[in-house]
Amino acid sequence: MAVSTTVSQRKHIKRKAPRGFLKRVFKRQKPHLRLETSGDLLMHLNCLLFVQRLAEESRTNACENKCGVIKREHVLAAAKRQRLLLTGISM
Repeated sequence: MAVSTTVSQRKHIKRKAPRGFLKRVFKRQKPHLRLETSGDLLMHLNCLLFVQRLAEESRTNACENKCGVIKREHVLAAAKRQRLLLTGISM
C-alpha cells in the first residue's frame, strides 16, 4: 500500500490560560489583592503582550547589530527600553 501524500487533518486544540495556577500565584504573592473574576485572564494577556513586544524589540536589536542570533544583550536592551516606555521616560 502506498504512503499517503495528504496531510492528516488534526483538530486544533485551543490552549487556555492556566487559571488555577495564576490564581494560586496571585494569592501567594499578594494575599490582600482582590481580583474580579476575569482579572487573572487580563494579567495573563498583559504578560503575553509584554513578552511578544520584548521578542520583537530584541529581534530588531539583533538585526541592527547585524547578528543572526538574538543574544542576552539584545533582550536586556529591549527590556530596558520597554521599562522606560512604561514609566513614560523618552530616550
